[in-house]
Amino acid sequence: MLIGVFSDTHDNLTYIDRAIELFTHRRVQAVIHAGDIVAPFAAKRLLVCPVPLYVIYGNNDGERHGLHQVLPQIKDGPLKLELGGRQLLIHHALDWCRQEDILGADVIITGHTHEIVNDLRDGKLFLNPGECCGWVNDYPTAAILDTDTMSAEIVKLTGTFV
Repeated sequence: MLIGVFSDTHDNLTYIDRAIELFTHRRVQAVIHAGDIVAPFAAKRLLVCPVPLYVIYGNNDGERHGLHQVLPQIKDGPLKLELGGRQLLIHHALDWCRQEDILGADVIITGHTHEIVNDLRDGKLFLNPGECCGWVNDYPTAAILDTDTMSAEIVKLTGTFV
C-alpha cells in the first residue's frame, strides 16, 4: 500500500497543493499529515484529498477549534492505525511517543523537527518527511510510504513528479 505522508505545512498553500498533487500523481491510497497545519484556511486545502486523510495536531496548531471545524477527523497524537497490514504510530514529535507505543508499531511517523528521518531500525521504519512548508531549510518535502517494502521515498516538492 502506498501512503502519502507530510508534516509541518505551516500555512504554505503552494506546497500543500504540491504535496496533494504528488500524492494524486503517485496514486496513494491514504494520506497522513503529522501536525502543524497551523490555520483553518490552510486546512481547507486538504479537503481535496481524494483518499482517506488522517491528521493529528502539532504544537503550532493553535486554532484547534477552527481546524476541527474544517477537518473533523483531526486528533491529538498519538494516533495508531493499521494500514497496508502494518501498525502505524503517528505523533508530531518522536520524543512525545511512549516506548510501549513504539514497540507495538511497524512504522513511526513524526514531524516537528523539520528534518528528514527515513531509517529502518530493528525492523521498524522511523519516518519524518521533513518540512512541507520549506520555511526553515528551503527544502520542501513529502514522503511516499510503501507498506509492502517497509520503505519510504522522500520527494522534494519543487521538482517534477515522475
